[in-house]
Amino acid sequence: MLKLNNAKELVLGIVQQDPLFVVIQNTPSEEILYNDGYLAHIEETNYYSTSEVASWFEITDAMLRYYIKPFEQYIFDNATNSPNTNIRLNLPAILRLRMILLLKDEHRVKGLKLLLGIDDNGQHIKHQITATTMGTDDLANKVDVLGNVLQQMIQTGLFNILPDEEHGTLQVTINQDFLAQKIQLVSSESDLQVEEIQKETAELKLENENLQKQISELQEHSVKDIVQKIRERHIENEIVSTLRTEALQQYSIENNAGYFRKLFRSSQIEMEKEQFVLGYISKHLEERLEVALNNYYGE
Repeated sequence: MLKLNNAKELVLGIVQQDPLFVVIQNTPSEEILYNDGYLAHIEETNYYSTSEVASWFEITDAMLRYYIKPFEQYIFDNATNSPNTNIRLNLPAILRLRMILLLKDEHRVKGLKLLLGIDDNGQHIKHQITATTMGTDDLANKVDVLGNVLQQMIQTGLFNILPDEEHGTLQVTINQDFLAQKIQLVSSESDLQVEEIQKETAELKLENENLQKQISELQEHSVKDIVQKIRERHIENEIVSTLRTEALQQYSIENNAGYFRKLFRSSQIEMEKEQFVLGYISKHLEERLEVALNNYYGE
């Protein structure tokens, strides 16, 4: 069994050269990696089932397997054959999986693949990164980290990096063909936004038609107070629909120039768009609704 006071030394010896450890190092997640409870009773030479490992990390077996699948070659040390359904993990594999779980919320699967150099086909390109320890190989580590950054720049496809023989340096230029393709893709996304606006507008129109029908039926039975409430809801829906359309159009216009931001922060675009729309509606709804109700009641 592993003694807790020896856990840090053992864990560090396994993960020190791991690219994910570079990201975790000097963060609160580093201490979690050293102090997980399972380290107190794990056998270094044994293999463990996914259900056992999942219970240690307080997640389901299905969730554990979900995060194993995209990173099989990394977790199982670039094995030629992927593991079958009866997966067994030794301590190095468990530690690699643990680092994935510690970073999954911040980087998502796509970001973790980028950090590990895993392409869309699941092929793993090993990074030449050595994690730092206090006072050792600091300069060499910085060179390795810069090399990793350069490698990731090349992998995006956005840059052409060619040697300049005249000056003995590297020349970095924009890949115009790649850029044109991405701009076309952004344009397509804008078209999809327009379709989304039209779809949402149609749904709101249908809802308003249903409200109009309810108003007509209630008016026939002289239920004036209920009719007024439904009419007010109808007016509010119309205003919300108008404000949402205005907000989406304004967001699209304001973010057309932010191509690079879209390219590198695509995972946050939908959240930021919804926040923008909600903020816009919140800012203008009360004023618009007051004017509309005053007009309706003739005040």
